[in-house]
Amino acid sequence: MSNVSIIGAYNTKFGSFVEKNRETGEIKDTKSYYDLLVEAGRGAIQDAGIEPKDIDGIWIGACSPSLFVNQEHVGPLGLEVAPEAFRFVPTTRAEGACASSSVALYNAIYGIESGRFKRVLVIGVEKMSLLNTKEVTHVLACSSHWPSEGSKGMTFPGLFAEYAKGYQAHYRFSDEELRKMLATVSALCYRNGFENPLAHFSKGSPPDRLGLTTAQAILDLPDEGKGSNPMITPPLRLHDCSLISDGAAAVVLAETNDAALIGQKVVEIAGIGLTTERLAERVRPNMYELTAGKESIKKSFNEAGITIQDVDFTEVHDCFTINQILSTEALGLSKDGQGGWDYIAGKYTSEDDCPVNLSGGLKSKGHPVGATGASMHALAYKQLIGEPIGVAPAKGQPEVGVVFNIGGSGVTNCTTTLKRIK
Repeated sequence: MSNVSIIGAYNTKFGSFVEKNRETGEIKDTKSYYDLLVEAGRGAIQDAGIEPKDIDGIWIGACSPSLFVNQEHVGPLGLEVAPEAFRFVPTTRAEGACASSSVALYNAIYGIESGRFKRVLVIGVEKMSLLNTKEVTHVLACSSHWPSEGSKGMTFPGLFAEYAKGYQAHYRFSDEELRKMLATVSALCYRNGFENPLAHFSKGSPPDRLGLTTAQAILDLPDEGKGSNPMITPPLRLHDCSLISDGAAAVVLAETNDAALIGQKVVEIAGIGLTTERLAERVRPNMYELTAGKESIKKSFNEAGITIQDVDFTEVHDCFTINQILSTEALGLSKDGQGGWDYIAGKYTSEDDCPVNLSGGLKSKGHPVGATGASMHALAYKQLIGEPIGVAPAKGQPEVGVVFNIGGSGVTNCTTTLKRIK
């Protein structure tokens, strides 16, 4: 148990904050990287009910700001949240691909546990939409093993397609069975996302207008043309992939004993698990499960003194629909090989004992990669303090939530067990 708690959180709206002129190719930035970072940081401090002067350290998670927005050395940008109060405060930037801001969060926890820091601000931020799809694909490929993957034209849809193919082969699913499993996951995330006002695909978004609330509606989409569901990398299609998004999120951490004195909105970080898999997929066995993810979950649960039966909801890393199924199995919610069937059976909705991705997940909420970990923690925190953003568990206010955030193709695995302080 870490003796560290979250005392405040904020999530910006996720979306594509640019205006693109298709005729001229001109791109106008309507909400910048810097705007998003500052908004999230100020929002979290305000939510915590403290003053900027009370913060004595800042960690920022960012995946690839140099390639997305031509900005390195992003730690000092945290000072702009409160320039006068934060001048001379130490800042650190953490990078762990799509788990960058969970890694930042863990480093902040270590800082508080060391005794050098008392109250810390953690921000996750990414601005992706200034680039076109081909450019974004290249930036993300830089988080793969470049010699054997990125340089050979392997993309992240391709990397997770390898997991999908391995899963299908290992459990001997037909193409039709796997496709229905994946579409069911996508439809669940869309339904939840439509109720999340901060989601990239919230109410009124294209999937909502197309009525993609059931697996069958997704399966019925044409393979090409307007409103289609084209194949990206077999067996993954467009609606199996998360979104290119802009956004930021932030949390404020404090010692639990100190946090209890600050206010009533205290959620304890009861256990964390950080594991790392070998970067190149070609050297890994078991490409049908998240092996390192399972170890991360085991560490977090052991530290928190819980089992999966104690968990009231979970936010998992559905960068692709196959990964939501693999994550559900890694957590122990479903038996290995059974996750897809459980989704088809209607499990993991808000009515279930343990809902999955009430936020809409990366599939619907959006996936500004450096912000994703902080966002998952921020929205889980809001669920636990009884201030849910979007869908809440039908059975009432939860007490235990779990965040499972992944960087790369199952490489950097971060599992956080969160407990509401009564």
